[in-house]
Order: sequence, then C-alpha cells, then structure tokens
Amino acid sequence: MTISLLAASLQLAATTASADNLSYADPEDVGMSSARIERIMPVLQSYVDEGELAGVVSMIARRGEVVHLDHYGTLNKETGQEVEQDSLFRIYSMTKPITSLAIMMLYEEGRLQLNDPVSNYLPEFSDLKVASNGGALQDVDREMTIQMLLTHSAGLTYGVFGDTLVDRQYREAGVMVSPDLETFVDRVGNMPLQYQPGTRFHYSIAIDVLGAIVERVSGQSFGSFLQERVFNPLQMENTFFQVPSDKVDRFGTNHTFNPATGELEVSDRPENSNFVNRRTFESGGGGLISTAEDYMRFSQMVLNGGELDGARIIGSKTLEYMTQNHLPGIFGDHGQHPGDQLPGFANGTGFGLGFAVAEDQTAVGGIGSDGEYYWGGAAGTIFWIDPEEELIGIVMIQHMNVQIPLRATFKALTYGAIID
Repeated sequence: MTISLLAASLQLAATTASADNLSYADPEDVGMSSARIERIMPVLQSYVDEGELAGVVSMIARRGEVVHLDHYGTLNKETGQEVEQDSLFRIYSMTKPITSLAIMMLYEEGRLQLNDPVSNYLPEFSDLKVASNGGALQDVDREMTIQMLLTHSAGLTYGVFGDTLVDRQYREAGVMVSPDLETFVDRVGNMPLQYQPGTRFHYSIAIDVLGAIVERVSGQSFGSFLQERVFNPLQMENTFFQVPSDKVDRFGTNHTFNPATGELEVSDRPENSNFVNRRTFESGGGGLISTAEDYMRFSQMVLNGGELDGARIIGSKTLEYMTQNHLPGIFGDHGQHPGDQLPGFANGTGFGLGFAVAEDQTAVGGIGSDGEYYWGGAAGTIFWIDPEEELIGIVMIQHMNVQIPLRATFKALTYGAIID
C-alpha cells in the first residue's frame, strides 16, 4: 500500500490503529515529492529480487508527518512468509540510543552525575586493571566514569570484533551470554580493561554496563524501567527484550550473507531464538526487538526535543547535549586511532551520547545535513534524524553481513524527494 493510500484510509477511518497517533500526510504537505518518494520501493524491491535482501520495511517522516511506509519481500526466506509493516525486528545496537536516554533521564533527576565513577554504582568495577600488550596488568590512571561509558571511551571492548588478550578473555568468560545483568557485571568486573579509561574511542559493551547502572540506581529491572518510563508513555507497544508468545508469528528470521555461496542463509529462527526463549541478560547494547513504527515514535520524540503526543520523556537541553559530538572534548582529535574506527565511521563524523553525529557531510561523502545523528544495528537496521530538515529515516531488515550500500542508497532517495 502506498503512503498516499495509507493516509487516505487513515483519514476515512478517523483512526490510527497500528500507528497509535503517528500522523500521516501526503509528501507535498511537508515539502516532498510523491513521485520522487515512489522511486524508493522499486530500488529496495530490486535488492530483494536479486537475492541481496529477504525483506524490508522502510519509513520516512518529515516535519512530524509520516510520508512513506512500505514493505516488500519475506520475513523468513525458508517459509516465504511476507514481511509486514508491523513485523518485529532485532534492532541490536539501535538499542543503544534508548539505553543512553535512560541514563540521561536519571541524570536529569539528580540521581547520578556523568563524571561519577562507575564504581559508585557498580562496586564490581572498583579495582579495575589494564592489560598491556604483553599481558601484564597495570593500575588505571583514572577511574572509569559514566560519561566514558556513554562515549565508548571507558577502556572496555566487545570480545567479538577483535582477538586481543582481553577479547579472548571476554569470550572465555561468556560475557555476552550472561544469564542476567548481575552475572554480566560480575564477569566484566573480573576482566582487565583493554585501554586506559578516557584515552580513546573503542566500540564496546559500555552501553550494556549502563543498563546495569539503570537497574542499580532505579531499583527496577532494566526492562521494567524502559517499559514504565519510555515504552508505555510513547505507546511503543511492540518494543521489548523478549517477544511475547502471541507476537512470535510477527518476529523475523535472521539471515546472514555467505560470501562463499553469494546467498543469504538463515542464521536465527524465531522458534529457537534467544529473543523468544530468553537465555541472556537484558542487553542495553543490543537486546531490543522493535518495529519500524515503534522506532519512529522514539525517533520523533527525540526530534521533538523529548516529547511526543503530550508525553514528556526527557528535556530538550538534555537531548541537545546528547546529540553533540563529545569526542573532541575527550581526545581533541575525534578519537580516530588506527583500528578503533567503527564500520561507517569516517572523517567528519563524531560521537555523542548514544548517537554518531555527522559534523561535516562533505567529508563524510554522502548527502545529508551537518548535525544529523544516527546509528544502526548488526542485522542491518538503520535510522537517522536530521534536525535541520526535520527528517527521520528508518529501514528494517534482518541480515547480518550486509553487502549492499543500503543506508547510502536510501538516504540519497529520501533527500532526492525533498523539494522545499
């Protein structure tokens, strides 16, 4: 169904059924071209037809109005089940902005300070050491702080993207398959750091540690805090750490591109998935399931300065602070150290508190606005928020090891539809 027909049906029905107060409009009402937006789906369809994607949901909003929502392909390559606009996706690292927001909500309430040592809330982190290249342990030069966690400069790692001594220890200890956040904190607290805290940007489990801090400070489970303070007020009814039994049929199969065969292969079936049979902790770094519409609600709240449909989640100045580049203040050079660049990071890009921040689009080499902020997930999900154009773009897929320039292509098609 095209967005024009969708908008018309919503107006005739005088309801927003699955969209829960998301406002829909014709593209021309917000300075975009319907004809140009109609270019989007054929391109995404071609990726599906050529076997590079199984299924995709794409969504665009401008000036508070949704102007594009479409879907194509299959939710499960094996069964042929069609993807729908309310299909459920593993958003993996798109969980990170939500977790960062939760910490900043506590900060606004005076319940923690960003320069507080992490050990104030997690005593397990009170005697950390740093592993040298040769394996010898050194004392930390300064204590790890909450702000360092927010900016991935705390000295932690992930254990899956590298093969250092510390990475191997993470894997051997089963850090990322901990049964709960308490066990996770115990295991990480016994691991050495990979770098001195506050000395460089290194993508890591830092945001998962923030989830544990939310638990300790709030006295609630991390999932309960998010449900009560974020998801319920924003009417995000399809965002959770574990897929409810009555929604499993909407949950996508995850796929992985196999370079040896050149094909997508099933890598995580819903019936066997940890997201259905909860076997790991509530991961603030990558544990949420969501829909395109739910993530649009979150993104629109952020773009609105912390409020959506009368629900105030966080203050506008706090969000302004979160979406600035914080790396120069720590390093003076955007933290660009050999081996420490994230996929997709480039010159002209910095990092805020939960979001990458594009400071110079000409250096980044893609269309957009300076000051936009964004992130993505390991299974190919992407979003960006452009305050200058009042624009949000979201794409949901379920593919590891994506081989196509999906984000760049979708952005070019989206910005190409702006006419005013």
